[in-house]
Amino acid sequence: MDKGNVYDWLKEMKEFDETKAGVKGLMDAGMVKIPKFFIHPKENLDRASSEGRDTQLSIPLIDLQGFDGARRAYITTQIHDASEKWGFFQIINHGIPNNVLSAMLDGVQHFHEQPNKVKMEIYSRDFTKKVRYYCNGNLYLTKVADWRDSLCCHFADGRLETEALPLVCREAILEYMKWIIKLKEVLAELLSEALGLESNYLANIQCMETETLLCHYYPSCPEPNLTMGTNRHCDPSFLTILLQDNIGGLQVLHQNQWVNVPPLEGALIINLGDLMQLITNDMFKSVEHRVLAQVGDRVSAACFFYPSTREAQRPYGPLKELLSDKNPTVIYKETLASEYLAHHRYNGLDGSPALPHFKL
Repeated sequence: MDKGNVYDWLKEMKEFDETKAGVKGLMDAGMVKIPKFFIHPKENLDRASSEGRDTQLSIPLIDLQGFDGARRAYITTQIHDASEKWGFFQIINHGIPNNVLSAMLDGVQHFHEQPNKVKMEIYSRDFTKKVRYYCNGNLYLTKVADWRDSLCCHFADGRLETEALPLVCREAILEYMKWIIKLKEVLAELLSEALGLESNYLANIQCMETETLLCHYYPSCPEPNLTMGTNRHCDPSFLTILLQDNIGGLQVLHQNQWVNVPPLEGALIINLGDLMQLITNDMFKSVEHRVLAQVGDRVSAACFFYPSTREAQRPYGPLKELLSDKNPTVIYKETLASEYLAHHRYNGLDGSPALPHFKL
């Protein structure tokens, strides 16, 4: 083999990363052929969905109207079934005003469409930074990259210095997070009851007190059939609340089929993460999902919920209250959330599930 013709993916990745311009920078430069390190293997690029096969497949839609009244038992049953069978569901009538949702999406777009000299001031691969902008958090851990840029905002125990947030989207993020935290408290109660536990159970174990908000930007792709917006993966969190725009592209793996999650105005998407599957001993599911690359800019905001920093040394394992004579087997070992996140960071974003590593 002529070694002079061997593709040096690491060299090209570094050159790309050092521009601090992300995928958006490639498109601004007029690129019509994507760099080779964005080209995914064929097994990642199967774009088939449930369309044309079983068109009845769609993730559950749950109306939260009346959750604090007569419909509560019915809603918790719906959440139980969706969490057990799908690991994903959409919610409407969740209480967050549409103008707050719209402002959040606009804020994400405005941040990513700023001149690069502004964004690059917070470009970083240091995951300990509370606020940072980057392209592909695992860029150097895999030989293939996803077609997306991200703004990450970490709210430890729900707190983040206001001045740390980019000015262009600061107000939108702060208002959105105020509502999202209220919604999380409602969902924690409903999920607790769906598990057959006291409504304050999940709140009491403080497993969803810290938020990481990822504001993704998927620029229109000139060769969408060669890459992915986000490769298949499971979330490492306990819970994720996702706001997506009207472009679409999100797919969920269900019954070995990729099922489209079409945008629904005013709706939010809820999915359970690996740590929720772990503590429920496989009762509730964390399922693989992905985002297709496509023509048209896409924005989304995903809020991941993790334990309180005060519980940093608390191991989480299958809840004893969920074990019974019919289900006596403990599937997973106890683990610190930080240990799980570290494993996922290096293993869970390349299509390889992280949860099996923690089985007994």
